[in-house]
Amino acid sequence: MKLLTILAIASAVAVSSAAFASEELAKKDGCVVCHDASAKKIGPTWKAIAAKLKGNKDAEKIITETLAKGSKGVYGPIPMPPQPKAAADAPALAKWILSH
Repeated sequence: MKLLTILAIASAVAVSSAAFASEELAKKDGCVVCHDASAKKIGPTWKAIAAKLKGNKDAEKIITETLAKGSKGVYGPIPMPPQPKAAADAPALAKWILSH
Protein backbone atom coordinates (compact mmCIF):
# COMPACT_ATOMS: atom_id res chain seq x y z
CA MET A 1 0.00 0.00 0.00
CA LYS A 2 2.82 2.39 0.82
CA LEU A 3 4.42 1.62 -2.53
CA LEU A 4 1.22 2.54 -4.37
CA THR A 5 0.98 5.79 -2.44
CA ILE A 6 4.59 6.64 -3.25
CA LEU A 7 4.05 5.82 -6.93
CA ALA A 8 0.89 7.95 -7.05
CA ILE A 9 2.67 10.92 -5.49
CA ALA A 10 5.67 10.53 -7.81
CA SER A 11 3.36 10.40 -10.84
CA ALA A 12 1.49 13.52 -9.76
CA VAL A 13 4.74 15.41 -9.24
CA ALA A 14 6.07 14.29 -12.63
CA VAL A 15 2.89 15.37 -14.43
CA SER A 16 2.73 18.76 -12.72
CA SER A 17 6.44 19.31 -13.32
CA ALA A 18 6.03 18.52 -17.02
CA ALA A 19 3.11 20.94 -17.31
CA PHE A 20 5.03 23.66 -15.48
CA ALA A 21 8.13 23.03 -17.58
CA SER A 22 6.13 23.39 -20.79
CA GLU A 23 4.47 26.57 -19.59
CA GLU A 24 7.94 27.91 -18.88
CA LEU A 25 9.02 26.85 -22.39
CA ALA A 26 6.06 28.74 -23.86
CA LYS A 27 7.15 31.84 -21.96
CA LYS A 28 10.83 31.39 -22.85
CA ASP A 29 10.06 30.88 -26.55
CA GLY A 30 7.70 33.86 -26.73
CA CYS A 31 4.53 31.86 -27.44
CA VAL A 32 2.65 33.79 -24.76
CA VAL A 33 2.90 36.99 -26.78
CA CYS A 34 0.29 35.66 -29.24
CA HIS A 35 -1.28 32.68 -27.41
CA ASP A 36 -2.88 31.86 -24.06
CA ALA A 37 -4.64 28.86 -22.58
CA SER A 38 -8.12 30.34 -22.70
CA ALA A 39 -8.00 34.04 -23.63
CA LYS A 40 -7.86 34.82 -27.37
CA LYS A 41 -4.95 37.04 -28.28
CA ILE A 42 -3.39 37.49 -31.74
CA GLY A 43 -3.47 33.74 -32.30
CA PRO A 44 -5.87 31.02 -31.16
CA THR A 45 -5.94 29.75 -27.59
CA TRP A 46 -4.12 26.55 -26.80
CA LYS A 47 -7.51 25.08 -25.89
CA ALA A 48 -8.79 25.91 -29.39
CA ILE A 49 -5.74 24.31 -30.98
CA ALA A 50 -6.14 21.18 -28.85
CA ALA A 51 -9.86 21.00 -29.65
CA LYS A 52 -9.29 21.39 -33.39
CA LEU A 53 -6.70 18.61 -33.43
CA LYS A 54 -8.48 16.28 -31.00
CA GLY A 55 -8.46 12.74 -32.33
CA ASN A 56 -5.93 13.52 -35.05
CA LYS A 57 -3.15 10.95 -34.79
CA ASP A 58 -0.72 13.44 -36.35
CA ALA A 59 -1.57 16.29 -33.97
CA GLU A 60 1.88 16.49 -32.33
CA LYS A 61 3.55 16.42 -35.74
CA ILE A 62 1.23 19.14 -37.06
CA ILE A 63 2.01 21.49 -34.15
CA THR A 64 5.74 20.75 -34.35
CA GLU A 65 5.76 21.51 -38.09
CA THR A 66 3.66 24.63 -37.59
CA LEU A 67 6.19 25.94 -35.09
CA ALA A 68 9.00 25.24 -37.55
CA LYS A 69 7.35 26.44 -40.78
CA GLY A 70 4.54 28.73 -39.66
CA SER A 71 0.97 28.59 -40.96
CA LYS A 72 -1.54 30.70 -42.85
CA GLY A 73 -5.33 30.62 -42.85
CA VAL A 74 -5.74 27.82 -40.32
CA TYR A 75 -7.33 29.94 -37.58
CA GLY A 76 -8.14 33.08 -39.50
CA PRO A 77 -6.45 35.70 -41.64
CA ILE A 78 -3.46 36.40 -39.38
CA PRO A 79 -0.56 34.12 -40.35
CA MET A 80 1.79 32.56 -37.82
CA PRO A 81 5.40 33.07 -38.86
CA PRO A 82 7.96 30.29 -38.36
CA GLN A 83 9.28 30.15 -34.81
CA PRO A 84 12.94 29.07 -35.06
CA LYS A 85 13.50 30.04 -31.42
CA ALA A 86 11.03 27.30 -30.40
CA ALA A 87 12.36 24.56 -32.71
CA ALA A 88 14.23 22.62 -30.03
CA ASP A 89 11.24 22.79 -27.68
CA ALA A 90 8.59 22.07 -30.32
CA PRO A 91 7.87 18.41 -29.39
CA ALA A 92 7.42 19.27 -25.71
CA LEU A 93 5.32 22.32 -26.56
CA ALA A 94 3.13 20.24 -28.89
CA LYS A 95 2.39 17.69 -26.16
CA TRP A 96 1.67 20.46 -23.69
CA ILE A 97 -0.65 22.35 -26.04
CA LEU A 98 -2.58 19.16 -26.75
CA SER A 99 -3.06 18.61 -23.01
CA HIS A 100 -5.35 21.65 -22.82
